Amino acid sequence: MDSFEKFTESEIITRVLAGEKALYEIIVRRFNPYLYKIGRSYNYKHEDTQDLMQETFVDAYKNLSQFEGRSNFKTWIIRIMMNNCYRKSQKSSFKNEIIQDIKDNSTPMFANSNNDTDKIIHNRELAGIIEDALCHIPLDYWMVFSLREISGLNIAETAHLLNISEANVKVRLNRAKTMLRAAIEKTYAANDLFEFNLIYCDAMVEGVMKRINEI
Repeated sequence: MDSFEKFTESEIITRVLAGEKALYEIIVRRFNPYLYKIGRSYNYKHEDTQDLMQETFVDAYKNLSQFEGRSNFKTWIIRIMMNNCYRKSQKSSFKNEIIQDIKDNSTPMFANSNNDTDKIIHNRELAGIIEDALCHIPLDYWMVFSLREISGLNIAETAHLLNISEANVKVRLNRAKTMLRAAIEKTYAANDLFEFNLIYCDAMVEGVMKRINEI
């Protein structure tokens, strides 16, 4: 599967739709970290987040033919994950807001941000501090913070996913940073937060591929 890592999502999707179902494993491995961060940002526990991730990958597979490439695939699949998180929150009787194009070159809060899971810095203490802090700030702010700073989306993508303006994204992000500044050191990488360890990746791939092979 390593020989396919250079392929774009569009190339992989085209081949999957043409019948090379096994290549969907690349999609699962590539987007595991992003979806995990979204689930944890909604304050779901590890196990619930994994269930939501699996549902999202299966939903995305079922709807691959509807992906038209007008947004990038990361934004598309994150939207599916967010919708699944929202629906679960409604079923659980939690009050939540409905989560539903703008360039930005601002510097992320985490100066050393890097979404390569092979380079994750293991710092459980810091992760615990920030997870706890995020759970105590308003939903409007931590959702923007999560998408922008933890998942690495730009202002345009964040605004599009949350269906808010560029100005609102910037205001909410700045306020979230103010709330969290005391607990966060700039020298830490964003991947310390809500980390999806590589030890879970194979199990997620196995679960998703088993389900789509039954479709």
